[in-house]
Amino acid sequence: MKHQIAATVCRSAWSKARGLMFSRKKSVVFAFEQDTHVPLHMLFVFFPIDVYYLDRNQKVIETKKSFCPFTFYTPKCKARYVVEIPSPSAMKVGDVIGF
Repeated sequence: MKHQIAATVCRSAWSKARGLMFSRKKSVVFAFEQDTHVPLHMLFVFFPIDVYYLDRNQKVIETKKSFCPFTFYTPKCKARYVVEIPSPSAMKVGDVIGF
């Protein structure tokens, strides 16, 4: 299934480091030049999110649902894009996400 989302795309080191810290609920996409492991933390993010790891074709290859504030997650897969969306959301592995 194909999904389209409205999101802020984070490309700079600063925007990737800040992510959703101290922000209101919104969707963000982290874009990388090559596939990489992207461990995440929820320090100073005060609402649960769903995280989607995407390949270069923007297909979901891994998910982390209901990622809670002040926790950590290390993915199993390398990804080209990481999408963070306020919970709950309906996407799953194999879906394509456009932004």
